[in-house]
Amino acid sequence: MVTSIVLLKVKRDLVNSIASNLSELNGVTEVYSVAGRYDLAVIIRVKDNEELAEIVTNRMLKTEGITDSETLITFRVYSRHDLESMFAL
Repeated sequence: MVTSIVLLKVKRDLVNSIASNLSELNGVTEVYSVAGRYDLAVIIRVKDNEELAEIVTNRMLKTEGITDSETLITFRVYSRHDLESMFAL
């Protein structure tokens, strides 16, 4: 499984509609509105890099109103939640 975090800058008046539309894409598990340099953080979880490339380049970045992006590929997850679920009875 490949997990990616895509940081997006979007036109200010389109933040809510873009976030809503992106959340409907297969493979997109979460969309966060964030403060700072970027407006949205999109979490994508897919089976392989080919599927990730399809979502990011052919669907997400063709969305009208997205002005800039940065895609991060994760290596490992360090999460108390994930560890707890592994040992839950």
